[in-house]
Amino acid sequence: MANEVRTEVSENKENKEEKVSKNFIEQAIDKDLAEGVYDHVQTRFPPEPNGYLHIGHAKSIILNYGLAQKYNGKFNMRFDDTNPTKEDIEFVNSIKEDIEWLGADWEDRLFFASDYFDVMYECAVKLIKKGKAYVCDLTADQIREYRGTLKEPGKNSPYRDRSVEENLELFEAMKDGKFADGEKVLRAKIDMASPNINMRDPILYRVAHITHHNTGDKWCIYPMYDFAHPIEDAVEHITHSICTLEFEDHRPLYDWVVRECEFENPPRQIEFAKMYLNNVVTGKRYIKKLVQDGIADGWDDPRLVSISGLRRRGFTPESIRMFVEMAGISKAQSTCDYSMLEYCLRDDLKLKANRVMAVLDPLKVVIDNYPDDQIEYLDAPNNTENPELGSRKVPFAKEIYIERDDFMEVPIKKYFRMFPGNEVRLMNAYFVTCNSFVKDENGNIVELHCTYDPASRGGNSPDGRKVKGTIHWVAAPTAVKATWRKFDNIAEVIDGSIYDENGNLNVNMNSRLEYECLVEPSLKDAKAFDRFQFVRKGYFCVDYKDSTADHIVFNRIVSMKSSFKIAK
Repeated sequence: MANEVRTEVSENKENKEEKVSKNFIEQAIDKDLAEGVYDHVQTRFPPEPNGYLHIGHAKSIILNYGLAQKYNGKFNMRFDDTNPTKEDIEFVNSIKEDIEWLGADWEDRLFFASDYFDVMYECAVKLIKKGKAYVCDLTADQIREYRGTLKEPGKNSPYRDRSVEENLELFEAMKDGKFADGEKVLRAKIDMASPNINMRDPILYRVAHITHHNTGDKWCIYPMYDFAHPIEDAVEHITHSICTLEFEDHRPLYDWVVRECEFENPPRQIEFAKMYLNNVVTGKRYIKKLVQDGIADGWDDPRLVSISGLRRRGFTPESIRMFVEMAGISKAQSTCDYSMLEYCLRDDLKLKANRVMAVLDPLKVVIDNYPDDQIEYLDAPNNTENPELGSRKVPFAKEIYIERDDFMEVPIKKYFRMFPGNEVRLMNAYFVTCNSFVKDENGNIVELHCTYDPASRGGNSPDGRKVKGTIHWVAAPTAVKATWRKFDNIAEVIDGSIYDENGNLNVNMNSRLEYECLVEPSLKDAKAFDRFQFVRKGYFCVDYKDSTADHIVFNRIVSMKSSFKIAK
């Protein structure tokens, strides 16, 4: 009996914890399913193909796909291509690539808003026939003037009371190309005194004589986003239309459209807070200007937080999913530190990435008592924390290179690396002692001379003596020349902001620096997007754009040190 009680208490505790752990969207879905509002879950990700996706979009992709997975539902991929003036097939292709890379699988459900232009037109005609829409001749400026303010109601358009017959005739003429761009629009007839400005007779269709990437020249009128989006959701049988918080005030219009267009079992819109990163550029307008001005070398510049930029820099989809999960889902606007994203990358790669030796700022070392022409191959583990990654052979020779900052002529207190008279361990190799050094005519140290202990092969001394310093190295005869890039924020923080008083971006012109380096020969055949931990220096990724068969370029994804602390 006591065991039964304990089991029941344990189950209640688990159920309670499960309930508490669910975010407000999952709680709403649970309620809808329990009450029979829907018998399934279907979500979608609906980007506009007018730019590349960024880290904020990743949150929406992962959320929508994750909900479909959690409830054994379906996930649709749909392009909201209702504005051909800004859209391009390049953006369509890049978005598909980004979403696939993040791991969201739309299966056979790839759609375009333009697939439903005929349905949208029929819906508009239905609204006209119901007296719920009219053709308006006011200019864009006049429509704004008539709309009113947050404190004052709007006033009716003089064309608001056109007859159904006249509106049908004019709307068909709009479709047939008989009017110039901006000459007429179709507006919903709702309430010009509504406290919600979005309900003050919003525009549903505008005239735009422009070729569409998907439908060509079939249409010269195009639906507005607020009209098209709910229809797309309804046609695709989306149950929960998950969108960001700025659409909360648009929800009454969303509901009005699906209701007045008489869709059965219409979708439910639920809003969540966007993801913001402190002092990081995410706005498409700013990113586009950086690209156009040649400051960024494309939408996939590794300094950007576009998904393609993060991928090129070397971030993994797993690290981005972890970041989104840690950031959480809420209604409250908040910001995250970029350091949290870096923490997720380190956490993901620490057991995945091979730990290799690369010298980023080389200083030559000659081991005087090592045989002149000998090259021996030493065993090195690929990852000391993950033995399953195995080991490799690294060459060792009389001449090697170490990091310049691993030597000091006059050591500071508690400096345990190389200095005259001190013995250190060369990682996976031998104990060596620095005996002398050579300077050039400018007083710069250009070469060290050392002796090694042959009995310490593998980095261990048979007599049990200890050394406090261990440094990495590469053998001079087999070292591979490469380039590595150091990145900083492309936007400079001045007076607490990355924007000046005019709203322009403070550009950091030193946000990308390039250096030559030497790496161990195991990296000679590294492929694009291969990731490594350069021992003691950070995580690096082979740049897919600028690396060649003869010369590798490494992007430093993140340094080894982290400033991010997980809250206890």
